[in-house]
Amino acid sequence: MIDVATLSVIRRWALREQLSIREIARRTGLSRNTIRKYLRVGEAEPHYAKRVSPSKLDPFALKLAGWLKTEAGRSRKQRRTVKQMYADLRGLGYTGSYNRVAAFARLWHEQRLVAQQTTGRG
Repeated sequence: MIDVATLSVIRRWALREQLSIREIARRTGLSRNTIRKYLRVGEAEPHYAKRVSPSKLDPFALKLAGWLKTEAGRSRKQRRTVKQMYADLRGLGYTGSYNRVAAFARLWHEQRLVAQQTTGRG
């Protein structure tokens, strides 16, 4: 999906300036079929970019990532759970929810697995 600004430029060139579809495609670098599709749709629902807001976990992300890396090297019985890490973060002043910490840990483990699969283990 293209952004709202590009869509408005396409419509302005086609409707006000009467440019051909081929000329619009040449100027924008989009396919002629794509230009036709966006001109055919009456009122397209614009897709806005997701709003990025800072997380309460951001100041503690490096520390948590370090803990996760340390725990990953330990045997399964020796590891701390995410709940224990959450309690330690609370002691350091973290005021967010456990769900954010658990989501961060899941994403960290997922990225670690992908990195291991693509680069090998050593």
